[in-house]
Amino acid sequence: MAKPKTKKKKSAASSGGLKGFGSSKSSTKTTAAEGSIDRSNAALKFYSYLERNGAEANLKRVGLGYFPLQIGPTDEDIIKLRGVIALRDIPKGEPIIEIPYEMAIDLGRENSDPTLPATSLLQKYCVWKSDSNGPPADKERGDYFAMLPEYMSDDCLGSTDFFSDEALEMLQSPLIKEETLSRRELVHLRYERDVEPMAHMSSNLYRWSQEEVATESHLRWASWIITSRVLTVQGPPESGTANRLLIPLIDMCNHDRDSPHILTGRAMSGAMLKVVAGVDVKAGDAINISYGGSVEGNDRFIQDYGFLDGGGSKERGKTEVAEAYKIVARKLTGRIRAMTKLTVDDQERALDALKATTLEEDQELLNSGQVTNNDERTAIEYRMGMKRALAGLS
Repeated sequence: MAKPKTKKKKSAASSGGLKGFGSSKSSTKTTAAEGSIDRSNAALKFYSYLERNGAEANLKRVGLGYFPLQIGPTDEDIIKLRGVIALRDIPKGEPIIEIPYEMAIDLGRENSDPTLPATSLLQKYCVWKSDSNGPPADKERGDYFAMLPEYMSDDCLGSTDFFSDEALEMLQSPLIKEETLSRRELVHLRYERDVEPMAHMSSNLYRWSQEEVATESHLRWASWIITSRVLTVQGPPESGTANRLLIPLIDMCNHDRDSPHILTGRAMSGAMLKVVAGVDVKAGDAINISYGGSVEGNDRFIQDYGFLDGGGSKERGKTEVAEAYKIVARKLTGRIRAMTKLTVDDQERALDALKATTLEEDQELLNSGQVTNNDERTAIEYRMGMKRALAGLS
């Protein structure tokens, strides 16, 4: 049922910043230095959501925007990538984004299993999506949930969590394949233990729609959302704990390994969760942050985020092999310590698997037109990047 319209008091944010940019009918007409501002209906509802929840000051500084991304050698190989765009100049040291802790979705203590917080997220998401009976706060978050990557969208399909068996084999990475299958098994067990029984016990829980109960695949999607978008934030100083938070707007910042901006704040009542400018920001700039603390390689990016890191802003275009491949190559050759300890057998198995084809054979296959599925093409690109990185080390 549509909510009755009430006359709103004019907020300070509505007199300038994002709401000062012309018509709301187009998402691409107003072009800043780098990107174009998103004024789609979904974006406007999200901006109003920020206003309603104490984050209206952000709308004077930033908004959502689209940025050109070169994905191939020709002018036709350019796509538009949505991210966060600066609406005005922001000096170094000033906050770019400030979100009240109360606006974040706190999914509990940090641990190695994303499926537990995923059940909580999926339940909240389903309340909104199916318009089921549930806490009003979950329905209020609908304008934020609408901005999350959709189930089975290109964003999530880029992760190995959704790769076909053929694509997993084509990675030539037994370590990634084994971890991916292990993650899928965790989802399967969690779904059987926690989601499916509750869905059958209550007509209001885990309803993907009025007619459909959330499936194991939906839980896999929610687990990927946790892995790819949640930030681990320290709790109160005296607690020694860290919580997993979904932070609206901050979680819409894209990745740049070389981002100078600083994430700060605590998971505690009254706190502000911030992105602070590490350098002077110009109007029209993309506001990017570094995923994985700038130390993760493409073995993690292809699993956790659903893309391959082609290099940071300082690196891109200056080297044939991105740092994200070199990191994995150093781990496999024992030149740096992996976050998860690799045995000598793990290293040997990973290196031997990459010898199944040559770099030249991979390039020929990629150019042949025979491989059309995105997951399979990404798998070939990954193994090619790894072979170039290993050749560079030797």
